[in-house]
Amino acid sequence: MAIDPKAKTLRQYKQYYYRHVTLILLAANTCVIIGLAITLYLTDINSVFQFNFWITILVAFILGIVSSIVIVKIITAPLSKILAALSHKIGEPTTEKPPKPNDKHYEKTGFKTALQAIYDDCQPAEKPTDKAKNTPLTQALNQTSTGVVVLNSKQKIIFANSAAPISQKPNGENFLALDFINEPTITDWLHEISNDKIKDERRWRRIGTNPGIIQKSRIFDVVASYEKGAAAETIIFLIDKSDSYLPEEEDLNFISFAAHELRGPITVIRGYLDIIAEEFSGRLQGDEKQLLDRLTVSANRLSSYVDNILNVARFDRHHLKVHLLEDTVAHIYASIADDMQLRASTQQRLLNINIPDDLPTVAADRGSISEVIGNLIDNAIKYSFEGGSVTVSAEKKGDFIEVSVADNGIGMPANVVNNLFHKFYRSHRSREAVAGTGIGLYICKAFVESHGGSITARSRENEGSVFSFTLPIYATVKDKLLEDGQLNNQLIRKGGGWIKNHAMYRD
Repeated sequence: MAIDPKAKTLRQYKQYYYRHVTLILLAANTCVIIGLAITLYLTDINSVFQFNFWITILVAFILGIVSSIVIVKIITAPLSKILAALSHKIGEPTTEKPPKPNDKHYEKTGFKTALQAIYDDCQPAEKPTDKAKNTPLTQALNQTSTGVVVLNSKQKIIFANSAAPISQKPNGENFLALDFINEPTITDWLHEISNDKIKDERRWRRIGTNPGIIQKSRIFDVVASYEKGAAAETIIFLIDKSDSYLPEEEDLNFISFAAHELRGPITVIRGYLDIIAEEFSGRLQGDEKQLLDRLTVSANRLSSYVDNILNVARFDRHHLKVHLLEDTVAHIYASIADDMQLRASTQQRLLNINIPDDLPTVAADRGSISEVIGNLIDNAIKYSFEGGSVTVSAEKKGDFIEVSVADNGIGMPANVVNNLFHKFYRSHRSREAVAGTGIGLYICKAFVESHGGSITARSRENEGSVFSFTLPIYATVKDKLLEDGQLNNQLIRKGGGWIKNHAMYRD
């Protein structure tokens, strides 16, 4: 838990509490004594045998009871607040509203620190909705580092072990505090399958905790199993891979900083290469032109790597918002056509383009989609055979335009295809044979989904691969874009995750 350096400590609050209670008791007793003295004086009581004496005693007794009740309520008020906070933390039913730590009075007295300790760091061994007693099975589940969460038919948490990252809504309802940045959430998946399937299973990789809720970052591989009508209808396993994934995330942060600094020098290098190519055009001899072309391709590829790193960093931080304008796939490709042809020719590949000019216009950010096409072509060149061909085509499919990049190269087995769009993923064979960062397809997926489209991969070993992505036809989303200032907000988000268009894999 992060402690505000300006906040009072618990010890200070304890001292304040004791002083406060002492003053209240002294004030209450003084009031009772003064009230009794005034009563005796006014009634002029001198003998216990007088009726008024007992009336006075009764009045004093009643005053003592009332004052005691008031004192107890005041003294136990902080305890009541603490118990209310704990009740909501563990999900125990209560009619009291949870106290808010940012209340000015709590900040002034130091009670805020006590409440923050409860809300931030209290992680009970058994979650509130666990109906089971402290059985050996429950104890065993609480000892494992793998989170286990069980949902009922209403998708409410009925059990969660201590390793599961559980938090609570203001109404006391538990929820899984995970950040599905670029994936459908568990709720989205359950909504999609609950009406059509009896049993199903889904896996997610590299799902982090929500940084706005869980202060200590953790990253999980998640497996969810669903069986319609079962008492434990959905079981979720969260395998903590923080030790493996967090160093990569930290490395990416450093690399992003370095990449940002490299953009300037790389731009200068590319500029000088363009000047040299123009100035020495027609004067280069032998293999000089080929060497210059290769330098240009390498500089452009380095620039693409830098852009990919910066884009993936923005994507992971929810910053991938783009302006979508009316454009054509043919015009988008034309903006990179010369560079793509140069890359293909220097690698002895034949590049075939089949993009009809009469296709409907699409809603696109030209820079983003040109990078997607460039990445896919670059991959096709790298993973195809020398002398082979790469084909780029486009066609209308429903309300979308589908763009495909096909090669007749080495292809991939199904287990590789299933992981292609995950960040940093590179198969053992590709790591040995081809240089790369492992984030090109991940950022392609990010860009395509930021347009409300989807991306797919089909491949067979030794037969080649086809990567396809879709873009919405502009006329179908024009009204939404105009309402939102041409931004993509209404096309991509639904219930905290990406809408139904997400990466698909085929073999």
